[in-house]
Amino acid sequence: MRAGFASPLLFVAAAGLLAACPDRSISEVNPAQGRVEPKDIPIKVNRDLDLLFLIDNSPSMNDKQLNLIANFGTFIDVLSSIPGGLPNVHIGVATSDLGAKGADDAAPGNSIGTKGQGGCSNAGDAGRLQLLGGVTTTDNLPYLTDIQPEDPTAARVRNYTGSLNDTFTKIAHVGAGGCGFEQHLEGVKQALQQSLDTTSPNAGFLRKDAFLAVIIIADEDDCSMSHSTLLAPDNAMGLGSRQSFRCTRFGVLCDKDGADTDAMNVVGDKSLCHPNDNSAYLTKVSGYADFLKGLKDDPNKVIVAGIIGTTSPFTVETRPPTAGTTPVPALKHSCNYTGGDGKLEVADPPIRTKAFLDQFPNRNTFASICQQDLSGGLQQIADLLKAAIGDPCIQGKLANAPKYDCSVSAVVNQGAANAMETVLARCDATSSNAPCWHILTDAAQCPAKDSDHLVLKIEGQDKLATDTHIIANCVTLVTDAATDAGSP
Repeated sequence: MRAGFASPLLFVAAAGLLAACPDRSISEVNPAQGRVEPKDIPIKVNRDLDLLFLIDNSPSMNDKQLNLIANFGTFIDVLSSIPGGLPNVHIGVATSDLGAKGADDAAPGNSIGTKGQGGCSNAGDAGRLQLLGGVTTTDNLPYLTDIQPEDPTAARVRNYTGSLNDTFTKIAHVGAGGCGFEQHLEGVKQALQQSLDTTSPNAGFLRKDAFLAVIIIADEDDCSMSHSTLLAPDNAMGLGSRQSFRCTRFGVLCDKDGADTDAMNVVGDKSLCHPNDNSAYLTKVSGYADFLKGLKDDPNKVIVAGIIGTTSPFTVETRPPTAGTTPVPALKHSCNYTGGDGKLEVADPPIRTKAFLDQFPNRNTFASICQQDLSGGLQQIADLLKAAIGDPCIQGKLANAPKYDCSVSAVVNQGAANAMETVLARCDATSSNAPCWHILTDAAQCPAKDSDHLVLKIEGQDKLATDTHIIANCVTLVTDAATDAGSP
């Protein structure tokens, strides 16, 4: 089951657009008939997109990686439906294995466990972008590039051979032997930091003006360590058994029945959980959001997504330890499904990871990893990317056809104190009042299933400044599904 839905996302996005609007006209659309579908479409579309997949490679992830690989085509199909086709992409893969090194450590701590079987050794993959499965690139870069030249009739320039689907299938199967203390957020940061270092193999992955999308695929929460002391032996320094529950006990607090690390160690249900920003062992989640936003002149160019566990229920139970016979506290799995091999697959509540995603309003989404088919979750992420780049296609069923109830404006200096808005009129029969708008049917440009294939068309765009954004809100019909879900 999907953990997020498109409709609530539209409401959140609409609220953000209305709040940012310098004029009251956008709010004049009357949504009484249904909900409002917002659009933010730049006149000059930025088609550069850097995609970083952070893939958990711990021992429980094999089936989930195969699930990702099997459904990657759905993700690319949605991106390819953006006007002009697939964006100019850089695609890189990093893993959650940073070995026994914390973010503030000068050097890795002592290795634990068996390398390749969940053990943590040295600095692990250290944020290096991974080219696996025998894939090589023509320019020796550790990431894929797929670019459309300015001439739209020219062939795309790729640094790989074969199809994008097949190539990603190889590099995304990162294995399931990595460190069982998964450092998702620190892995993202290290991969991107190295991209800014001209001496690093990752150099050049991150382009200054491109959109940046970070997609986390994981079945456990983030355990980005500040120090490798988190990996100390059993019961050292009051840490308890050396299992990943340490990440929860010291990295998360719950306002109800988990207000401190001792309460987190008590068996039972807990709620109102959030990152422990004062943890002595784990890093501060908000710092990673600040880092990503600081990479761009406009934080709206950063999009984050997760295919992860569900955040509830959140329960501490007892479980046999890796050594000994006395049961120890452990985080109960929050969801499960039957994998492709018929075995039970599970995931844990990702409190830290979800809190990270939430720090990117209107630019985040997540779906449950506990499903046999991840196509829906991947489509959800691709739809968000499509909207961020600029998608004129209408997804919902519009009210009042054919005289659709929309409010459309041209905004320059969007988001700045000197933003200026001009309300655009509906086009007359010959569009003599351009710049103006109308809604047309175009199945080729807007092929999405379960849509009416409608596109918002702006006539006379050449009369608008190149930094103009078209801000639109159109009233959609209330569907039976929305009514059942309790939507307004």
